[in-house]
Amino acid sequence: MQMISDILLAAGALGAAIYCIVLARRLKRFNNLQHGMGGAVAVLSAQVDDMTRTLQKAQRAAVTSSVNLASLTERAEDVAKRLELMLAAMHDLPEEPAQEGARSEAAPAPGTATETVPEREEEPGQATDIPVFLSNRKPRMEAAE
Repeated sequence: MQMISDILLAAGALGAAIYCIVLARRLKRFNNLQHGMGGAVAVLSAQVDDMTRTLQKAQRAAVTSSVNLASLTERAEDVAKRLELMLAAMHDLPEEPAQEGARSEAAPAPGTATETVPEREEEPGQATDIPVFLSNRKPRMEAAE
């Protein structure tokens, strides 16, 4: 009886040793830095570091853009105020006299062409020779800073 229990005990110890060897090999493959989970963890750690640096750069760029945008907005508001003042001042200008002699003697602005409206049947109190000013200038778009 004692011999049977010693044989079973030795077989159990041998089975446990084989099981430990198999687990050790699996653990080595699991922690391998090139192909196993250890490699995946190392790659993910490096990617997290890269993403952190990229995020910090993006935050700095966003702060810089925000400051630039704030200054441009402030500048645009100042220009809008000046334009409003100019428009208000235009309403205060005196209107031109409605004299027929002044109209016919006025010279056209440089860069404009004048055409006359074709004659129609005259109605009493209506002028037939009204100049039409056409601009030859093309609209320009100015680049924003």
